[in-house]
Amino acid sequence: MKSETLQVVSMLRLDLFTTSEPLGIAFLGLLFFLFALFLSMLTRRLARRMESFLTDVTGVRFASAFLQVLVFLIAFMLYSNIVPGLRALGTALLAGVSVASIVLGLAAQTTLSNIVAGGALVLFRPIRVGDSIRFATPEGVMTAEVEIIGLGHTRLRGSAGEEVIVPNSVMVNSVIIKKREVAA
Repeated sequence: MKSETLQVVSMLRLDLFTTSEPLGIAFLGLLFFLFALFLSMLTRRLARRMESFLTDVTGVRFASAFLQVLVFLIAFMLYSNIVPGLRALGTALLAGVSVASIVLGLAAQTTLSNIVAGGALVLFRPIRVGDSIRFATPEGVMTAEVEIIGLGHTRLRGSAGEEVIVPNSVMVNSVIIKKREVAA
């Protein structure tokens, strides 16, 4: 009985790290996901710690969100490179990448423009977290305070307490009047 148990344990141990077995593929996928989750949480924790030392947290928050997405993308790329079935699938799909990239580029044009505009807002700093600004909305001119400049949108808090979410591409292309600027 003991030798049978040891055989099963040794087979499981071999199957867990074999990329040609379904159990090994699932186990490695779980390991990569947990490692990416750990790195993402570590990035978020480091960003929060850095925020306590800075007066302008806009760049740190933007970089933290970007790095968290990047960690999961890199983990998936490494995982797909290790698993032979996914590597073969990637090779087969290589021929269709040019068409797929054009389709995805056109479909994600607005999203990508918001991410690039968010980078411009962080890099050129026309507004910062905590600034009080005036800008045009569909309901008229509004006064609001900048709460968050994220990857795709900027969140503002209106003078009446309402939350206003504006795509970054709109923020970059709008005329904004700064009423009060946060000290750098």
